[in-house]
Amino acid sequence: MTMRKSDAILEEMMALHPKFMDLTLDRMWRLLDKLGNPQDKLPPVIHIAGTNGKGSTLAMIRAGLEAAGHICHAYTSPHLARFHERIRLAGALISEDALAKVLDECRRINGGTPITYFEITTCAALLAMSREPADYILLEVGLGGRLDATNVIARPAVTVITPVSMDHEAYLGDTVAKIAAEKAGIIKRGVPCVVSQQADMAMEVIEAKADRLGAPLIANGQHWHVWKEHGRLVFQDEYGLRDLPLPVLPGAHQIQNAGTAIAALRVLDAGDAAYEGAMRDAVWPARMMRLREGALAELAGNAELWLDGGHNPAAGQAIAEHLATLPARPTHAICGMLNTKDASGFLKPLSRVADSLTAVAIPGEANSLSAEALAEMAVESGHDTTTASSVRDALRRIVAEAPDARILICGSLYLAGAVLRENG
Repeated sequence: MTMRKSDAILEEMMALHPKFMDLTLDRMWRLLDKLGNPQDKLPPVIHIAGTNGKGSTLAMIRAGLEAAGHICHAYTSPHLARFHERIRLAGALISEDALAKVLDECRRINGGTPITYFEITTCAALLAMSREPADYILLEVGLGGRLDATNVIARPAVTVITPVSMDHEAYLGDTVAKIAAEKAGIIKRGVPCVVSQQADMAMEVIEAKADRLGAPLIANGQHWHVWKEHGRLVFQDEYGLRDLPLPVLPGAHQIQNAGTAIAALRVLDAGDAAYEGAMRDAVWPARMMRLREGALAELAGNAELWLDGGHNPAAGQAIAEHLATLPARPTHAICGMLNTKDASGFLKPLSRVADSLTAVAIPGEANSLSAEALAEMAVESGHDTTTASSVRDALRRIVAEAPDARILICGSLYLAGAVLRENG
């Protein structure tokens, strides 16, 4: 396959990565200044941080705003199959020509100065979004918040903090309170902040930061509530009760994400069409995604094939809870994980719902755990475990032994991307 021009530029950008990766915004400010400060020329921004649920919440807010007739740009990470997924302009993925042009401009103006891959591509995204008209921009934090490359917006329309839990401890801290402090770094003076359900220690940190900056908090359990009742989603805040369809994104954890999205849409005064659209129209790949078509789906035959990119203990718990709600069926997991993640914490809740786990390495990822190393952790977490050379090999073996099984491929967004590319 011929390499796209954007892929070639992205490869060159990888070489600019500093030898020592310190979290700082200095490199961002330097390049943004050379680019004419596109971050100051954007439509109203909805800035979203958190450990789990950022992408799903963003997808619901975007679906709601678009259902209400608004034009939206969006910036998310990481991508699954191709980089273009990270940047949406007026609702559509950025074109190859537009992406190559803006990446090349950033590369040229940066001039070989050390900068991380995420920083320079974030600059490219901000530049692209500053040049196309829109009503809103949805901006997802990459890592943390306080020193994340996206945290260069002086005054967003609203900030959102989804549930905070342990992840990226090497960069963000070894307690939930420390991680919450980093996430709370997106809070801006006087800007409303919508907060999902949090552990007490995380909420205390977020409340203290908001209080110091005079930022109004709209917090779950205090200012709004959300629950499932009679097959519907019920949202209540000081303005009244909303009876809505359940979110189209599967999983009990999506009720909380849906409530967070609705609370943000209420801050934006988006209206009834937005609330309905957020529940009905959201699309977020590789989050309890059923694969019904494609090469791997065909190989699965009569088996149910599911894909999820969750990779931390909270995600493992959410996946397990969702699987427990499905009709009884033998369930087999195929799992690959990075060596930077808490594999044992992710795997342990899955041992309650999976009859077996096949460990694989993530293809093309230098930081992937080997199948053998992951299998050892899975055994310690209570799984009946084996290894396979690839997802296809694992799938073929499971289907041969349990043709009507439920099969979940999980453990990493990088694995999910490889699966989606292979599935076609």
